[in-house]
Amino acid sequence: MHVHKNDMVLVISGNSRGKTGKVLRVIPEKQKILVEGVNIRKRHTKPTTKMPAGGIMEREMPVHSSNVMVVCPKCNNASRIGYTTVAGVGGRKQKMRVCKNCNEMF
Repeated sequence: MHVHKNDMVLVISGNSRGKTGKVLRVIPEKQKILVEGVNIRKRHTKPTTKMPAGGIMEREMPVHSSNVMVVCPKCNNASRIGYTTVAGVGGRKQKMRVCKNCNEMF
């Protein structure tokens, strides 16, 4: 997936279009991600020992990874992501992500 945990992303489609947030969780099996402050839904919860009152809780729900663009940490713009291989530790090849706007690796 082009999105990793702790990336800053911009939502490009859906009800939360235009919002930015940090990726909290990646679910690669379903190609979904959980973004902080995006796709907020109300959940009706039963009373438990942790929440004795229960009630209506607002929480983030997953969005499909194709609906977000990664915000480049160097140029601070939402951009497409490319990949390149570089020599890593011990001569191993390592796959790095590249910003298509500024060509910086991250």
